[in-house]
Amino acid sequence: MQDDSRLLKVEEVAEHLNVSRWTVYRLIKERELTSVKVRNGRRVPLQSIRAYVAGLIEDVAS
Repeated sequence: MQDDSRLLKVEEVAEHLNVSRWTVYRLIKERELTSVKVRNGRRVPLQSIRAYVAGLIEDVAS
């Protein structure tokens, strides 16, 4: 079981979702992914990615 409190870099999120990092920034801007600022970079909680994917699956199932 992975730790949901883990923070991922934007590049890691992009790789995880198989999208560009610009798409990740757009998802953050549109508040579809939550993020925190750490020094001069953004980090996305693993829990936020899981919630986003679950929402996509729910939308398809509806």
